[in-house]
Amino acid sequence: MEKKKDEEKVVATNRKAHHDYFIFDRYEAGVVLAGTEVKSIRDGRVNLRDAFCRELGGELFLMNCHVSPYEQANRYNVEPLRDRKLLLHKREIVKIAGKVAEKGLTIVPLRAYLKGGRVKLEIGLAKGKKNWDKRETIKRREQDREMRRKLSSG
Repeated sequence: MEKKKDEEKVVATNRKAHHDYFIFDRYEAGVVLAGTEVKSIRDGRVNLRDAFCRELGGELFLMNCHVSPYEQANRYNVEPLRDRKLLLHKREIVKIAGKVAEKGLTIVPLRAYLKGGRVKLEIGLAKGKKNWDKRETIKRREQDREMRRKLSSG
């Protein structure tokens, strides 16, 4: 059976990002990885929870993203928390860096997925939520859930 070219298999999502941040723009970025890291990510052994992105010297880097070592590749494994370069067009990097500097936004990884045999990362420009924003979001979610419950039972 043949796979479709643009078929995506989501490997990891950062659910905490939607809870802690308002997400404005989304971008798709490639990631520079070692071979053992790719195998580990294919197995779903990646954690985006505390990860963030930073612009250094005109390039974007994924920081604090934990990719578990691949068991079958003992000596070829790399450090699990190393910084990984993100692959974007230069104009996208300039645009993102400008918004981060100008508006005080941060760059947060939202999900990691496989697309056409390659590991891709969806990153988002985000602004941190205050505690009252988080409570408001939870309250709105509860109200929506209650409304759906009433509509389905009514």
